[in-house]
Amino acid sequence: MLFEDTYKMLGQTSTGEFKDRGSKFFSYAFPVLNGDEVKNHLQDLRKKHYDARHHVYAYIIGVDKSNWRANDDGEPSGSSGKPIHGQLLSYDLTNTLIVVVRYFGGTKLGIRGLINAYRSAAKDAIEKADIIEKKIEDIYELEFSYQDMNTIMKILKDEDISPLSTDFQIDCKLQFKVRKQDSARLYDKFKAIHTLKIKYLKTI
Repeated sequence: MLFEDTYKMLGQTSTGEFKDRGSKFFSYAFPVLNGDEVKNHLQDLRKKHYDARHHVYAYIIGVDKSNWRANDDGEPSGSSGKPIHGQLLSYDLTNTLIVVVRYFGGTKLGIRGLINAYRSAAKDAIEKADIIEKKIEDIYELEFSYQDMNTIMKILKDEDISPLSTDFQIDCKLQFKVRKQDSARLYDKFKAIHTLKIKYLKTI
């Protein structure tokens, strides 16, 4: 992700399913932005499918895909959460949670059977989803005096950037976001104005 400035995620929730020898696997794919959203979706599904044997899941969060987890929820190690996580990687997704709920059908599927089932259920939910591509953007805050207002606003206008928020008093503050590929260049342009302060806030 170091040299890319776009990422893929789901546009909305989607569902899928897979069946094998009596076992039913219901898959749910959610767009998520943080751990709290993951927790809430898991709680909701555990209430909805309170009688299911397993609620296996995997997620990837963040534009750099550094926040991820795969959970087997009682299935043999590596047989379920890892195949779901593998599908997220295969489709190059982030900010995405997939939960696969299993109802046991009475016949053991074996490790290879489980891997295929959880992978197939996850894939079905992804393929039924609307996958969107979003730009990676950096958010900055500027602090400057009122006398620099025209200079600041001209730079933003020339870059076709609209402020996210403004606080224009004796000391002015302004927040803006810029596409990752243009971030360093614009940062240097503002940094060259010695009468203002520029502060990086976060990447989205």
